[in-house]
Amino acid sequence: MIVAGLGFRTTCTADELVALIERVGEAAGAKIAALAAPDFKVGASVLAQAAASLSLEVRSVSRDAMIAVQSLCPSRSAAALDVVGVASVAEACALAAAGPGARLLSPRTASGAATCALAVCGGQGGCAEDAARTLAQASHDS
Repeated sequence: MIVAGLGFRTTCTADELVALIERVGEAAGAKIAALAAPDFKVGASVLAQAAASLSLEVRSVSRDAMIAVQSLCPSRSAAALDVVGVASVAEACALAAAGPGARLLSPRTASGAATCALAVCGGQGGCAEDAARTLAQASHDS
């Protein structure tokens, strides 16, 4: 299972988000199975529109889950750290939503107002269950 982790500013449009996701997926030769975004962005209409356009589900990732995988994220943003409290948003969302043992397939790629990274589940079978458990545990812990 391949998850596209996303970060985006309030100025981002659905068209920009869709174009970025498609560009990153095509460059990696990947079939994206789900989108993942920080829990505080999941209600954004731009994300709902992009998900509907791509016929993909959106997975919510807690700040604690993003923090837990920061050491696996090669990209760092001082601006994201100041605003969100984590230095990597897109990569962290992708890794956390893909579940334990996930690895980056494509590091962060940026457009004008959004970032996208791809992660692939590290396990065999049970990936979705592992991701659901990881997200549920992180939500429970917060």
